[in-house]
Amino acid sequence: MTGGHRRILVVEDDPETAGQLVEELTVSGYDVDLAATGREALSHGAARDYAVITIDRMLPDIDGISVMRQLRDDGVAAPFLIISALGEVDDRVRGLRAGGDDYLVKPFSFTELLARLEALGRRSETIAKETLLRVGDLAVDLIARSASRRGRKIPLLPREFQLLEYLVRNEGRVVSRAMLLQHVWDLHFDPSTNIIDVYVGRVRRKVDDAQAYPLIHTIRGIGYCLRAPG
Repeated sequence: MTGGHRRILVVEDDPETAGQLVEELTVSGYDVDLAATGREALSHGAARDYAVITIDRMLPDIDGISVMRQLRDDGVAAPFLIISALGEVDDRVRGLRAGGDDYLVKPFSFTELLARLEALGRRSETIAKETLLRVGDLAVDLIARSASRRGRKIPLLPREFQLLEYLVRNEGRVVSRAMLLQHVWDLHFDPSTNIIDVYVGRVRRKVDDAQAYPLIHTIRGIGYCLRAPG
């Protein structure tokens, strides 16, 4: 894991194990948050962006698998390393099928834990690069289905997000109304509809109003193009 993305969430209810993990990971250069219960894990996981989440299967309130599933449903994309005393094949398979990315059985070597965290962190960075699109100061997060300019979130309805995503994926290219109707609405071209112009107008107001420069440009008689200056 590189530079600014070395924050890990440790979900562990045993105080001794939790203390050792936090101490060793901190010494190894990671920023560590600790959750001792499933509810704390859900709160931390939804509030921050983690490179990796380590999670125990057996927690005092909500089991680790349920926590993983809930965080995945909430859009958390961080990889999960399950750390558990439940080491039978069926236990490992169930954990991985429930959304875990790796499984480490207690007791474990801390050297092996670090190696697994590094591997998961590299995978996390690769996924982040593939799922975050940028044009100028506009950022489009394909996992969270959200967009922002200069860090300020842009409120978009689902169809508006689809429209913006298509324009961003075709940065610098002119896309016709027929192309937008087909790829965003999955409809064949209807020359009588003005739905494209209505939606582009909405998205343009949300994306470009009060900004330093416009990103969405009308190409008269053809369609639209999203591009940044320079």
